Amino acid sequence: MEKRISGSTRLLSLIGTPIDHSKSPIMYNYSFEKAGLDYAYLAFDIPVNKVADAITAIKTFNLRGSNVTMPCKSEVLKYMDDLSPAARMIGAVNTIVNENGKLTGHITDGLGFVTNLRDSSVDVSGKKMTIIGAGGAATAIQVQCALDGVKEIAIFNIQDDFYEKAKQTVASIKEEVPECSVHIYDLSDTKKLYAEIATSDILVNATLVGMHPHENETPVKDTTVFRKDLIVADIIYTPKKTRLLLDAEAAGAKTVGGLGMLLWQGAEAYKLFTGKDMPVAEIKELYFN
Repeated sequence: MEKRISGSTRLLSLIGTPIDHSKSPIMYNYSFEKAGLDYAYLAFDIPVNKVADAITAIKTFNLRGSNVTMPCKSEVLKYMDDLSPAARMIGAVNTIVNENGKLTGHITDGLGFVTNLRDSSVDVSGKKMTIIGAGGAATAIQVQCALDGVKEIAIFNIQDDFYEKAKQTVASIKEEVPECSVHIYDLSDTKKLYAEIATSDILVNATLVGMHPHENETPVKDTTVFRKDLIVADIIYTPKKTRLLLDAEAAGAKTVGGLGMLLWQGAEAYKLFTGKDMPVAEIKELYFN
């Protein structure tokens, strides 16, 4: 790769924490090299309190753009010059495009999640979904699934700032997609959580629970809630199969890991950065199996 780096090479980045597990640099740099594009992509470990510095660096070094991962997706919002309609509605950004110093924030997580499910022969239309989490990725998933025809969404989160933000998401979905029934509940109410899972078609973990190095953790401790006709999805991709997915598979449930979501949301971001299609099939074969 170093042979193609020159004085005119434009940099793109990933910001968030932790990022040492990320496959984004491999995915993007392979795609740039294959397409003959003069870009390079690096990951930077950036906590929330350093987001302002990171945005300044993007402008100072004239990066073409940046992906944003947890926990910075909501924080970067305040530094954008413009937002896509989805980013504005969701209140989070995972892709920043720099056009001559003007930063536009986009969100591709929801599209990536839905496409990943579709790639696993799962259609969200007409389904009931229980989703654990209310951060940036979770909100993007909730909104996109509502737009794509999910009939009912039960959101569970701890009583924190994200919980309050999720109330706004509920109101927004009710206004924009009134045919979708959506409710939010306290995650500490495990009786209610298990009751909602019991009547759901799809269960989604959109939190960091179970991510390396905490592979033994799971947001659903009672494995008796898993059943053969339940689809269980996780946005985590390190490890490839979380404790949640392993427990669900042991009960015979169909599972969908987070790697595909990364791939498909990355493909959407790649097109925003370059105007070209990412070689998804090749990348999936090389790095995502």
